[in-house]
Amino acid sequence: MKALTLKAPGGLENILVSDIADPGKPGKGEIRVAIKAGSLNFHDLAVATGQFPTQDGRLLLSDGAGIVEEIGEGVEDFKVGDHVVSTFFPVWSAGKPTPAVGGFTYTPGDGIDGMACEYVVRQENAFTHAPKGWSHKESATITTSALTAWRALVTDGQLKAGETVLVQGTGGVSIAALQIAKAMGAKVIATSSSDEKLNFVRTLGADEIINYKTTPNWGDKVLELTQGFGVDHVVEVGGPATLNESLKSIKVGGHIAQIGILSGDQASVSILTLLAKQVQIKGLIVASRQDQIDFVKALEVMNKKPIIDSTFKYAELGEAFAYQQSGAHLGKICVEW
Repeated sequence: MKALTLKAPGGLENILVSDIADPGKPGKGEIRVAIKAGSLNFHDLAVATGQFPTQDGRLLLSDGAGIVEEIGEGVEDFKVGDHVVSTFFPVWSAGKPTPAVGGFTYTPGDGIDGMACEYVVRQENAFTHAPKGWSHKESATITTSALTAWRALVTDGQLKAGETVLVQGTGGVSIAALQIAKAMGAKVIATSSSDEKLNFVRTLGADEIINYKTTPNWGDKVLELTQGFGVDHVVEVGGPATLNESLKSIKVGGHIAQIGILSGDQASVSILTLLAKQVQIKGLIVASRQDQIDFVKALEVMNKKPIIDSTFKYAELGEAFAYQQSGAHLGKICVEW
């Protein structure tokens, strides 16, 4: 079968279209899935470029959606023909994070082989059902970015109607967070360096928009827009370059979901501000399988389809990552066979 593998030490030029052995029939507790589509995330890019080193010959991509072709003995959650989507942490069934999910040891496309291949045979906990009526590439956007937004706002943030959410930029997590927040009756303030992208998020329901290039101290603008109180939630994807403005933007007793490291992983923050704001900063990496099951059910009610910027062929994965690096995309970049 065809697969997209990475030759160590990484780099987009080291992504290879490979012929590898078909995984065969599923064993006990396993399912065989024909992978139809995937999507790209910052984490996948970090693996592909060698920023997050992985095993030589690693199968890439955490996200994959497809059709169950065969089930092994004892499988209860799926039947042949079901449309499914992969899980980021197959070993995290439910509840609080465990030591096993303290890194990427069991994450497809990093610590274990990923979903960039025609067929996989995995334990059934490596997948959940996809939302009814969604295409495979729409479903493939759930695993990493959209589920992260769901956990940030709903599982951890306990988002309530009437609260205000700040989202940064127009990548997959931020767009999903905007859609979730609006579906749940929250107000949204969105930031971007592009007026064109800001005008687009207006069409998705953003109540207020801020260009952080023309308004570098955008935290002050957030306070102005919230009558000096600040927002209830910040979906923090920038990292060191944005965290202090996020602290300025948050209300007393508010919640910052620290998700991204787009500007690095070492930040200097004011401890006094943390104390004065009595803010909760919670780091998170995606979510459990049960969270994904809950999210899929919610998506079927919300009727909020993902924003897909562009779709490449799997054989064009290197070009897809290069496009991701350019930052020109708005929403998700997908691949399909």
